[in-house]
Amino acid sequence: MKSPRTVRFAFQPLYSLHTGGVVAHEALARPGRGTVPELLAQARRDGRLAEADIGLAVAAVRQDAENPAKLPLHLNLSARTLAAPPSMYDDLLEELGDAGRRTRDVVLEIGPPFAPLPAGRALAGMRELTELGFRLALDGLGRGDLPLGLLVEAPIDLVKLDRTVLRGLPDDPAPAAVVEALLHYTNRTGTRLVATGVETGAQLDAVRELGVRIAQGHLLAPPTAAGPAPALLTRGRPASGPGAPAPCVGDFLRPATTLPESATCDEVREVLAAADAPSGVVGVDELNRPRWSVDRTRFLVAVTGPYGHALHAKRPAARLADTPHTIEARAGAMEFLELVTDADWGRTGDDVVVVDELGRCLGVVLVTEVVRGVAEAKVEAAAALNPLTRLPGSDTIARDVARRITIGEPFVAAWLDIDGFKTINDTAGFAAGDDLIRELGAALTELAGSLRRMRVSHVGGDDFLVVCDVDEIATVAGALLDRPWSADGLPVTVSLATLVCASGAIASYQEVSRLLAPLKKRAKAVPGSSWVLSRPGSDRMEVLRGVGTRGLRAAAG
Repeated sequence: MKSPRTVRFAFQPLYSLHTGGVVAHEALARPGRGTVPELLAQARRDGRLAEADIGLAVAAVRQDAENPAKLPLHLNLSARTLAAPPSMYDDLLEELGDAGRRTRDVVLEIGPPFAPLPAGRALAGMRELTELGFRLALDGLGRGDLPLGLLVEAPIDLVKLDRTVLRGLPDDPAPAAVVEALLHYTNRTGTRLVATGVETGAQLDAVRELGVRIAQGHLLAPPTAAGPAPALLTRGRPASGPGAPAPCVGDFLRPATTLPESATCDEVREVLAAADAPSGVVGVDELNRPRWSVDRTRFLVAVTGPYGHALHAKRPAARLADTPHTIEARAGAMEFLELVTDADWGRTGDDVVVVDELGRCLGVVLVTEVVRGVAEAKVEAAAALNPLTRLPGSDTIARDVARRITIGEPFVAAWLDIDGFKTINDTAGFAAGDDLIRELGAALTELAGSLRRMRVSHVGGDDFLVVCDVDEIATVAGALLDRPWSADGLPVTVSLATLVCASGAIASYQEVSRLLAPLKKRAKAVPGSSWVLSRPGSDRMEVLRGVGTRGLRAAAG
C-alpha cells in the first residue's frame, strides 16, 4: 500500500488544563488539492477507502518523524476503515517502527460516519486495533452519528467533544449540561473527555470550571506545519519555555464571587444560601481590590445560630470576615503551596484570592485543585525521565533551543557521548556500562545546578545533549574532559561536539541536530577525550581538545 506523497500535515497540540502541559498532538491532513473528505469520498467510490485512509496515517507518521518532540500522536481514521482486516495496518506498523514509535504512543481517532458500518463490525475492528497496541478515541461527538450503544461498548481511552457543542458556552446552560453529563460518563468509565474547538477565553474558562481536563483549539494553539514543542498553558494561552516543573497559579483560576466591601451580613447570606452558592465571597473596594473574604461554612454557622440573625443581619459583613489571603496570578504553583502550608495559616480549605500586579481581584483558586495539578505535573515530568540518569529526554533541549532562537539569543549546543561504548559493555559488562552512564549523568546534573543557563538531556544510550550560554561552554568542557572516566577499572574517553550559534545564525532545532552530526563524527576520530567546535555557515572544525592538542582553548566568539 502506498501512502499519499502530495499530502502534508499540520499538527495541533492537546493541552492538559490542570498542568498546562502539552499532552499530545494531532496530525491534520492538508492535501495539495481538494479536502480530506473529498479525497476519502473518491477513494470510497474507487473501492480503496481503507487503503487511502490508512495511507494518510502512514504519511502523517513519516512527517511526524521530523519532529524532535516525541509526544503521543493522534491519527484520524474513518469509522468505515474499521472493517479493514488487521493486515491492512502492516505499513503503518512498519512506519511506526522506522520512526522509533510504539503503537501505545499512538491514539487512533475514529470519526463519523458510523451508520454505514454495523455496530458489531465496528466493535470487532476496534478490538483488533487495541490488540495491535493502539489506543482509541471516538471523534466528533455531537456532530456525527455516533450510536450510544457503540459509545457504551467501545474499548476507548478518550471521547472528543465536537466544537459545535461548545459554541453556546458560557451563557447557554444546555451545552454546560451536556458537558457535565459526559464528564459523569467518562469519570464512571475511566475514559477522558477532550473539548475541541476552544476559540475564546470564556469557552476555556467554562470548560475548565466544568471539570474538563484536556482541551484543543485555536485559542490554545493553531495547527502548525511542524509538530509543536511542548509548552505550558498560562492564563489560557500557551507560553513556551524551557520546561517549568509546575504550572502557575493563573492556570487554576476560577471566577470570584464579589460584593462591595460595605456589604451587610444579610447580603452575603443571601448569596451563600443560593442553590448554586459559591464556597466563599470576596469583599472588594471601588478599584476591585480584595479587602475581606468569608468562607461559606464558617459564615453561615455564625449567622444562622439562635441569635445570629439578630446580632449580624444589618451589620457590615466585614465583622465576620477574614483578611484575604492573596497571591499574584503569575506566581508559580509551588510558591502557592508554600503560602497555604505556612504554619501561621490554619484556613487551608479557604479560597485564595488571585490578584494582578496592581492588587485587583482576578478570581480565586482552590487549594485542592492546585495540589492535584502539581502532582499531575510531577508525574508527567517523571514519566519522561531516563530511568538510568533521571535526566529528561531531548524535548527539554528542543524547547530551550526553540526559545533561544525565537528571542535571538546566542547559545552553544553540544553533543556528548562515550567512545567505544559497545566495546566497554562487551568487555566490562553492561552493569559497568550502566554505572558509567549514571556517573556521567550525575556530573552533568551537578554542572547544570551550578551553571544557571545550562540545560541537559539524556537522549538515550550513551548520548547526552547540552545547551548553554557561550561563556559557559569552556567550564562545561573542562569539567567533562579533565575528569578521568573508567568502567570497572577500564579507562574511558568521551567526545564533545559543540556548535556555537550566534544570534540569527540558526533557524531551528532540526538544523542544530543536522550540523552537530558531522561534528560528533569528527570528535570521535580524535584520539583521547576530545572537543571539536564549529559554527553554522562555516566548514571549519576546530579541534580544541584531544591527544596531540594543547588542552583547552577559548571557545567563545
